[in-house]
Amino acid sequence: MPLSEQEQRLLEEMERSLYNNDSDFVTTMSSRRGRPSYTMVVLGIVAALIGVAVIVAGVAFRMPLIGVAGFIVLLAGALFAIAPPRRRLGSLGPAPVPPRSSTSRGRAGGRGRGSMMDRLNERWDKRQGGDDN
Repeated sequence: MPLSEQEQRLLEEMERSLYNNDSDFVTTMSSRRGRPSYTMVVLGIVAALIGVAVIVAGVAFRMPLIGVAGFIVLLAGALFAIAPPRRRLGSLGPAPVPPRSSTSRGRAGGRGRGSMMDRLNERWDKRQGGDDN
């Protein structure tokens, strides 16, 4: 279901506020993105399938320790398959920060962190028809 125009504007404002207030967080999170290593994904899937086979063997032989070991292999394979790719530190550059819009310039110094929440609460009250102020 697509967002309404008001929800899109609110989302854009929240993103701008995040970029302005928590630029370190944004830089760290955007540097973790990368192309998936298909070799690692395939190896993880193979390890997970081996783990399933070991679990089945543990159940067939009625040996719980083998089943637990199979579960650990299955879990490790799944985590290996979905883990983000690791890059060398030398290839990591600073993450691009989106340009600030003219409406958000100069706001960060004048207002506190609670002001965005106050505005969101006011908008919520207006939307719900409970504008008591």
